[in-house]
Amino acid sequence: MIEELTAFVFGIVFGSFLNVLIYRIPRGENIAFPPSHCPKCNAKLKAYHNIPLLSWLFLGGKCAYCKERISLQYPMVELISGIIAMSVVHKYSLSVPALFTTLSFLMLLALSMIDFKYKMVPDSLNLLAILFAVLGGWGVHGIIENIKNALLFAGGFTLLRFTLSYYLTSSVYRAGLKTKTAWNRHYDRTPMIEAMGEGDIMVAATMGALLGVKLGLIAVFLAALLALPVMLLLRNRPPEEQRVPFVPFLSMATFIAFMFDAPLLRLMGF
Repeated sequence: MIEELTAFVFGIVFGSFLNVLIYRIPRGENIAFPPSHCPKCNAKLKAYHNIPLLSWLFLGGKCAYCKERISLQYPMVELISGIIAMSVVHKYSLSVPALFTTLSFLMLLALSMIDFKYKMVPDSLNLLAILFAVLGGWGVHGIIENIKNALLFAGGFTLLRFTLSYYLTSSVYRAGLKTKTAWNRHYDRTPMIEAMGEGDIMVAATMGALLGVKLGLIAVFLAALLALPVMLLLRNRPPEEQRVPFVPFLSMATFIAFMFDAPLLRLMGF
């Protein structure tokens, strides 16, 4: 119980730092300077304004200076970070590999929030997620195995991306042929349609390093199932609103597969 509590405290403290990354990286701001401040009135926050979870509760979810509401995202990210850290330590005890694995999942959490809010996946956080996932192997054999699995999944997603993009682009091209006229039949202005972003490929590498091949494949299938209801809900929206950020679903599926590895492997017959 002490180990889990220690991990939870570490998680919520690191989750407070994740909020800084989520807010500043998409804006191209320095993550260290200026110090923590209210994004509405720019007032510099005191140390006791930054106590994870507790400060938000004591302040009633409002800035201590301008009284503007503080987004619920801040305590939620801190709480989820604490739960992630506590869950990993509960499964694998307090250890260096558990620390690196936790850090990898926390990077995935930050990537999920940024992809959800801004439709972007920063390479800096993606590379850190992969690095921490690889180091979670802790030992020459484990690290080499994690690197191999990361490369396998990155390569697999790259091939999948090329295949789907080719299929979608070809479908649009064939549909466009019906509107060709004598004067433009020799011109092809069909844009290349990307089925997924490069950031998804890097997330796939993290999945491979964290889960291995069998669990990784289960996680990809699970991510598609999680995303399907959202895609169905958005199918009648304008095209620019139909894009579904996939990193949150990949991250959720990875964590579920990691925590429930044995039952899922039995269920899938592995």
